Amino acid sequence: MTDQSTSLPEKQQEMRKVHLPAGHPPVKTGRVGVLLVNLGTPDGTSYWPMRRYLREFLSDKRVIEWPKALWYPILYGIVLMTRPGKSGKAYEEIWNREKDESPLRTITRSQSEQLAGRIGDDGGRLQFDWAMRYGQPSIRSRLEALKADGCDRILVFPLYPQYSASTTATVNDEVCRALLEMRWQPAIRTVPPYHDDPVYVTALAKSVERHLAGLDFKPDLVLTSYHGIPQSYFKRGDPYHCHCQKTTRLMRDVLGWDEDRLRITFQSRFGPEEWLQPYTDKTVEQLAKDGVKNIAVMNPGFVADCLETLEEIAGEAAEIFEENGGENFSHIPCLNDSDLGMDVIEHVVRRELGGWL
Repeated sequence: MTDQSTSLPEKQQEMRKVHLPAGHPPVKTGRVGVLLVNLGTPDGTSYWPMRRYLREFLSDKRVIEWPKALWYPILYGIVLMTRPGKSGKAYEEIWNREKDESPLRTITRSQSEQLAGRIGDDGGRLQFDWAMRYGQPSIRSRLEALKADGCDRILVFPLYPQYSASTTATVNDEVCRALLEMRWQPAIRTVPPYHDDPVYVTALAKSVERHLAGLDFKPDLVLTSYHGIPQSYFKRGDPYHCHCQKTTRLMRDVLGWDEDRLRITFQSRFGPEEWLQPYTDKTVEQLAKDGVKNIAVMNPGFVADCLETLEEIAGEAAEIFEENGGENFSHIPCLNDSDLGMDVIEHVVRRELGGWL
């Protein structure tokens, strides 16, 4: 029989409190943490910050699967000598000078803050934070901070809609490495891929419609450009290619478009291996040579705009298109911290917190 003097929510809040005997030292526990994790960012655009970032990123065996004996002489003998300068100049073009940081850091922070505002703290029980797989703030540091604040359950959200071992898996790897050094480990959940989630797909489709409605030209077609991975990773069982194909196919269904109007390409290849194809830069070039005058490009696999979208697509791809005869090029921004983007993140977090709150 229900006690009419105390409502169910009040009883639940009371049950969550930690009751300690007199004289017991304070204990922080019983809270739930949510940690958003994106790829990473250098702390600055000069040589040494870029080198530190690239060294951490490119020495990850999930990113470069070559044997160390083969890869490390190339990494330390060539790549880390030349690439920091080149990458630093690219970052200079997109750097958030007001905050002195990359757009990825600015947007990821905003996503965490907006998520906290949307969901609330559940009477002080829920806490939100963000981290980077490479660079700062690190996954380890934020897990430790959440644990110190009493979070004995933590939801880790790798911000990658399509699963790849080189993205989602390496976030989970780093989480597990941090747990290895904790005597009192929090319970951990990790968000699965959501490449075919209707809320996500619909948000992408709406972002396309909104953007095209604001243009002063009509694109002949739209490219969905995803970050590539080597063909060898796909052949070893990585589902990334399939996830990307499904996202674009479902977008076509929502938009009511055919394959000629919404095409899939892959960008950001690195090294001598064959990567997933068709390549974005080669496709853009060929479209212009074939007489296509108006195109738009979007990046469904990126939750936030970054170097690969702002410099490589909005900058380089646009130049390639125009240099080869194209006339109008538009980059469709990522979902970022827009209302559509936050709808997706909130939806996924609420779903994955089920049973914990």
